[in-house]
Amino acid sequence: MSDAELLLSTARRPLVLGIGGGGDVVGALATAEACRVYHDAAPLVGGVTWERRVIDPEPGPRSTGEIEDARELAPGVLAAGAGTRVRGSGVRFAEARVAELLDEQTILLDVTRPPAELADSLRTVGDELGCDLFVFVDVGGDALAHGDEDGLASPLCDAIVLAAAARLGRERPVLGGIFGIGCDGELTPDEVLERIAEVAAANGLAGVRGLTPAVVELLDRAVEAVPTEASAQALRCFRGERGTSSIRAGRRTVELSPMGAATIYFDPAAALASAARLAKAVIDSGGIEDANKRLHALGLRTELDYEREHDDR
Repeated sequence: MSDAELLLSTARRPLVLGIGGGGDVVGALATAEACRVYHDAAPLVGGVTWERRVIDPEPGPRSTGEIEDARELAPGVLAAGAGTRVRGSGVRFAEARVAELLDEQTILLDVTRPPAELADSLRTVGDELGCDLFVFVDVGGDALAHGDEDGLASPLCDAIVLAAAARLGRERPVLGGIFGIGCDGELTPDEVLERIAEVAAANGLAGVRGLTPAVVELLDRAVEAVPTEASAQALRCFRGERGTSSIRAGRRTVELSPMGAATIYFDPAAALASAARLAKAVIDSGGIEDANKRLHALGLRTELDYEREHDDR
């Protein structure tokens, strides 16, 4: 039995978080629902306070003070319900839509905060809510990027949250996960598999699980409720589609294959010691602006830069 299989099958209250913003919460839901269906667990699911520009035109993630109809559980960690939204604009978070779908609260991470603070707050919240496992899920695989990949477009949010996961893993059971390899159209499937191989060489590969009909039944409903192109590609992979597809209004290309219907689990600390160079670069950062500058120093342009450059409000 792999480490992931042991942790996922024995956890009674796993907290599963999508780490890249927007529809990554649907990728997290795949792991959470499998724990519920097959292991009789009571999982919590969540994500981050960063909706993509087509949903929330204001650049960057929303800080705690910009969010209404949510309850702060610890600094930077909020409980979200169906009505949780951006103050003033009324933009609903993907996690609010999932809360409505599940008829239960979800979790939001304020990724303007430093990774160290997020890790401390998640530990506090996990203890209060009885969480015995934390799983951090990235849709696509760009969380393991080196930084020089041609298609890399959104390195910042993933890096901050994966860094927080590695910190949390020093004291609590933690898994990282890649759902829908290459399905976000950033790293190619081959690039993602190369990065996973680096993590495996660092003794960090924890296991693999594929989608099943029982889990897909809920995910089908989730992709109807949550605007997400990347997670929806994984469902196409599950149904046997192959070949090339496009997302993001034709700006991104996705290679569909059965690998897109799996979640690969790994040790976040081993990832930072090997492939996840960007998360390692920001692990001691003082907040999102500092993290962004650290990625600039590596020659990267981030999703925050893109959103600011295209801010036409």
